[in-house]
Amino acid sequence: MTNSLNRKYIGFLDGTMLKIIAMVCMVFDHVGDFFFPEVMWPRMVGRLAMPIFSFCIAEGYIYTRDKNKYMLRMGIFALVSEVPFDLASDGKLNLSHQNIMLTFFLSILALRLFDLIRGDRKEDTGKYSAGRTVLGILAVAVIAVIATLVKADYIFFAVIAVFLFYVFKDVNHYARTGMGVAFLAVTRTMGFYCATGLSLIPLFLYNGKKGKGLKWLFYVFYPGHLLLLYIIKQLLVTR
Repeated sequence: MTNSLNRKYIGFLDGTMLKIIAMVCMVFDHVGDFFFPEVMWPRMVGRLAMPIFSFCIAEGYIYTRDKNKYMLRMGIFALVSEVPFDLASDGKLNLSHQNIMLTFFLSILALRLFDLIRGDRKEDTGKYSAGRTVLGILAVAVIAVIATLVKADYIFFAVIAVFLFYVFKDVNHYARTGMGVAFLAVTRTMGFYCATGLSLIPLFLYNGKKGKGLKWLFYVFYPGHLLLLYIIKQLLVTR
């Protein structure tokens, strides 16, 4: 099976299914982090979430009808998510570590800048300008540095992973997926991060289809589940 980018797929998981898998993995990760910090396996399950979400962010950017609205929407939910993120993580407002939606907002911003700077393919050669492409990559690097400076979750790792999933969109799906996951797996292999490579399994099973959407569910889920975990934690403390 192929899509508009002429990629070949043999899988059966659509984009919606991938996001649901990533959401479930994220819940395992946060439950393990907040309630069972001495137990490693929930955190290992959680390592599958970031590569899958990064892939889905790149796919969302590729296929969205309005890239600016996509970026704005992510930015709004990054603001909405900060208080639940701080409460769930530290029990109080704390700007020393920012939520993952801010990271994804910056990732989308990086892709937007890259596209604007690189421009369109040349009519005579069908290729992009090498000089403008380099400038676009430098813009992505600047955004990655900013993500690190503001201490967004997964700092520059996520920005670069999303960029890799995007910039190699025209190559073989399995090579493209392998490069993105390999970057995260190789750069973050300590402790429970060793399980990151397992995300290749669901990503290889992607069929190139969007799925049923459920767009707003995924935006609401992140701050919603953090707020719920914070409430549960407070109830357990007061018992």
